[in-house]
Amino acid sequence: MSDRSQDILEALGAWGVPYTMVEHAPALGMDDLPPIVQKLGPPFFRNLFLCNRQKTEFYLLLIVGDKPFRTAEVSKKLGVSRLSFGDADTLYDMLGVTPGAVNPLSLIFDPDKKIHLVIDADVLTWERACMHPGVNTKSIAVSMDDFKNVVLPHLGHEPVVLTLTGVSEPQ
Repeated sequence: MSDRSQDILEALGAWGVPYTMVEHAPALGMDDLPPIVQKLGPPFFRNLFLCNRQKTEFYLLLIVGDKPFRTAEVSKKLGVSRLSFGDADTLYDMLGVTPGAVNPLSLIFDPDKKIHLVIDADVLTWERACMHPGVNTKSIAVSMDDFKNVVLPHLGHEPVVLTLTGVSEPQ
């Protein structure tokens, strides 16, 4: 597994973004995060790597951790048909990270802006957030103000902010 964390942490330092970090056993899913949240404080959002059916458009969705992800809702709000999960090989080829380690900070490895950043509006209301810095054995906490006002501009990926309900539409 690739460890891009040093590059990410150096970028945060260069941008003047303070963070708190803990190292831990590999976090393989949301169920592994409560002990980390207990140490760091703020919640994690889920990072979902998605693509269209043709695999020509790619998206990184940040969504509240316990909010249900409804493909139809996100697809409709983005105006894209049939979003699905991107595969691990494509994720690694594009960002040099593996599933479980992808996060918005990984977008520093996407200088050509091939991945669209999509953020659940509820995430942006948090005071602070936790995320893995390119590897799932480390977690950092940053202020949402720094994330919105420093990190996002440096990444150069203009986010699409969606109000997601996680509710299925009636058939």
